[in-house]
Amino acid sequence: MFEGGDFMFTFGPIFIGIIFVIVISIVVFSIIKGVTQWNKNNNSPKLNVRAKAIAKRTAVQGGGEHSAYSRYFVTFEVESGDRIEFQVKDTEYGMIVEGDDGELAFQGSRFLGFSRIR
Repeated sequence: MFEGGDFMFTFGPIFIGIIFVIVISIVVFSIIKGVTQWNKNNNSPKLNVRAKAIAKRTAVQGGGEHSAYSRYFVTFEVESGDRIEFQVKDTEYGMIVEGDDGELAFQGSRFLGFSRIR
């Protein structure tokens, strides 16, 4: 019998099993992380603070042979000088201009809204 063939028939299933466990572990970790963040946000108080929009940015993912999508982020500076970045919807992103002063509403890491003060 050819010894190289025996090695592959022994090692192949073990290797595939290890890869399967790694992939499942990553999926389970991602789900747990998402549920934990969602729960933390739900248990955080809803806050309304004076803030200034100081920066905006986008992150484009995909493209090429796949469809691309964008995520939108706005950085706010609150009265204490702390800066907080939130992911916002595209409609909110378009309505906020860098330098806008207003009232920021958020709950944990969840952006709830921004009302400009004129």
